[in-house]
Amino acid sequence: MFSWYRDVSPTEKRTFWACFGGWALDALDLQMFSLVIPAIIAEWAITKTQAGAVGGITLIASALGGWICGAAADRYGRVRVLQWTVIWFSLFTLLSAFSQNYTQFLVLKALQGFGFGGEWAAGAVLMAETIRNEHRGKAMGAVQSAWAFGWAAAVILYTIVFSVMAPQIGWRFMFGLGIVPGLLIIYIRRNVPEPVRQPAPQAASGGQGTSALARTPLLAIFAPDVLRMTLIGGLLGVGAHGGYSALTTWLPTYLKTERHLSVMGTGGYLIVIIAAFFFGCIAASQLLDRIGRRGTILLFAICCVITVLAYVFLPLPNIVMLILGFPLGFFAAGIPASMGALFNELYPQGSRGTGVGFCYNFGRVVSAGFPVMVGHLSSNHSLGFAIGVDAAFAYAIVVLAVLMLPETRGRSLTTDQAAA
Repeated sequence: MFSWYRDVSPTEKRTFWACFGGWALDALDLQMFSLVIPAIIAEWAITKTQAGAVGGITLIASALGGWICGAAADRYGRVRVLQWTVIWFSLFTLLSAFSQNYTQFLVLKALQGFGFGGEWAAGAVLMAETIRNEHRGKAMGAVQSAWAFGWAAAVILYTIVFSVMAPQIGWRFMFGLGIVPGLLIIYIRRNVPEPVRQPAPQAASGGQGTSALARTPLLAIFAPDVLRMTLIGGLLGVGAHGGYSALTTWLPTYLKTERHLSVMGTGGYLIVIIAAFFFGCIAASQLLDRIGRRGTILLFAICCVITVLAYVFLPLPNIVMLILGFPLGFFAAGIPASMGALFNELYPQGSRGTGVGFCYNFGRVVSAGFPVMVGHLSSNHSLGFAIGVDAAFAYAIVVLAVLMLPETRGRSLTTDQAAA
């Protein structure tokens, strides 16, 4: 399963572990919010809709960060922008711990989200351009599994902290620790070289419209030869992030308030789902280079619709929910584990950072409404009903989008080309 790792060079390995560590630590910081929602609601007496708005605003800021920082990575380099975004993300995670009211917290979380979106865009392109073609799908799927490690660390930290501290102190303590991982990963990333750069083909194009777009990095992805891929890729991002955010933002609250699980019980259920997420990423990494990017995403998206509906709508006892949590986490992992390889292979190098950042993060803008809709829907229906309807709808969008995309498996990134 991991035999590909023996075939890659030391530079490829260092890049892999730098990005793996970065995504794990980012997940640790980002997932803390979903776990402390009940504590924040209680401290500031806000509604579920307002709590959902924090997640929504963070996603919008992440989208802008991914698009803008992706364009910056095309101009200033992948590694340099990666370091900037890690510093930014970690700093605003720390500052969130000192929020005095809901408004301050909302602003600081938005700034944190900007850094997270930018960090993913720069890191994903760095990985894709460093790992050789035949192992790109396996490596990028495997590096996405780092999210499970960060998520698990957040749950373990939450379980310990909230068992020994009052909620109003515990959530601040958790955010305060968010600065430490960011400082550690900066050193690692300084040892990763910048990929060899080539000029984008639009710069040499004879068409005046295309050249004008090429001179405006943020708009280069709307050039005629890549416009269709940009629009469909953005739609794919909407579905992928919509389903994921609907689940992860509200699942801990659902388990605690509607399933009446204790702090230890909630943590136990989440560990099952997180472990499944890790194995789902590894499974997707193997399928990406075997059945292709398109087939892998389609398979996991259809399975997501089925398992989400079963998880929240069937009258299941707690033990059966625990068992069903494994396929829920497993199938939810396959889509994000596949998008990095696919999006990188849709664009030429000169606009790749912009394209990857936009497609992956545009979905964050639209999907920002999904956590808010869950909170709003739960005012008149159960929280489980709200989560199930939103998540299933989002994953159905993924199915539709991927059917309109080409297969890109094996595409070389050493020469500039746009997807046909």
